[in-house]
Amino acid sequence: MQEHSDPPQRQQSTGPRRGSAVRSDTMGGAMGPLLHWLQDVAFVTFHKARRTLFQAAILFCTLCLLLWVSIFLYGSFYYSYMPTVSFSTPVHFYYTSDCDATESGLCSFPTANISFLKNDRDQVMANGQPYRVSIELEMPESPVNEQLGMFMIKMSCYTKGGTTVSSVGRSTMLHFRSSLLQTLSTLFFSPLLLTGMAEQKQLIEVELYPDYKTNAYHPTVGAVIEIHSRRIQIYSAQLRIHAYFTGIRYLLYNFPLMSAVIGVATNFAFLSVIALFGYLQFMWGGLWPPDQVRVRVMMGDNTRMQRRREEARKRMERENSQKELNTPTVIGSISGACDFQGIGVVSESSPESPSVIPEASGAEATQTQQEESLDSEGPVETDGSNELNGSFQSQTGETAVRHRPGPWMSL
Repeated sequence: MQEHSDPPQRQQSTGPRRGSAVRSDTMGGAMGPLLHWLQDVAFVTFHKARRTLFQAAILFCTLCLLLWVSIFLYGSFYYSYMPTVSFSTPVHFYYTSDCDATESGLCSFPTANISFLKNDRDQVMANGQPYRVSIELEMPESPVNEQLGMFMIKMSCYTKGGTTVSSVGRSTMLHFRSSLLQTLSTLFFSPLLLTGMAEQKQLIEVELYPDYKTNAYHPTVGAVIEIHSRRIQIYSAQLRIHAYFTGIRYLLYNFPLMSAVIGVATNFAFLSVIALFGYLQFMWGGLWPPDQVRVRVMMGDNTRMQRRREEARKRMERENSQKELNTPTVIGSISGACDFQGIGVVSESSPESPSVIPEASGAEATQTQQEESLDSEGPVETDGSNELNGSFQSQTGETAVRHRPGPWMSL
């Protein structure tokens, strides 16, 4: 009994195991494609993300390079196009002292030589640019200068060879101040005057050239300044040169930020267009894709081939019409000719006599086939005499009497 009862229990225990194994196999079979799909999607997404990131990095580097080149080009243009705005140099006067010491004045007029070269190489004034040239004299309010009155200042510009190209003279004097005004000013500024923070002096500015322009063929490299007075007393002197800009230089000098933004943006746009054309040339081989060019060329070739085919068809029709006019006509059969001559010759049977018509129709069919083949291949010029000989050779088996083509047949 026990031996008979064991197998059912084993079957009952192995039944769920088999069911779970089948379920696990089905689940594994269902999860396998899903995992492969997820793996493919992840690989494609990672590949696209890496490619997009690489393209973005290349684009960012290209834009940074174009921006840097644009700034460099604008800076180079500004440095080369804009001349020196202002130039200031101290004026050191010299005079001779070999005269009689009993005289209270100087032995000669105070004279100074000024150079208009920076670092003994670069010119201060640009060619064709107007400049305002002035000199500032710092003079004390001494009785000598007050009694001096008006005096003359002369300036002579010279070239590299020492030739004087321009000369000008201006007069000036100290500003008048009454004794009462001087007393009140001294009392008011006495603390500053006692401490040395202020001095009793006047700053006189004399405009020598309102719009001086240097010549490109004879550029100015220096000037000689001379004061026509031997009793003048001067603390110091300063020569100032200031440029007056017009046009683009005026905008660049008075609106530097706006000019820089516009200049850099213009250079950036121009370089971007050049880079885009270069990219299209490198990727496509030109501004238009080659497929469109090929399509346009093929369309042009098809129209050309159609024209040639039409011309060839017209030429063939013209030759066929000419050939139909030149072909002889059939007058009668051989049997009819023998009956008229009275010779006892057995005439040919009637079924064989109409064999000319099928052969002629076959020749016409072969001729149409040849025309179609010529149309498909292109315009091929043929000789009418060769076709005529071929038609005569194909009809050699016909037993018919034909007239020779006469001059009237060409009509």
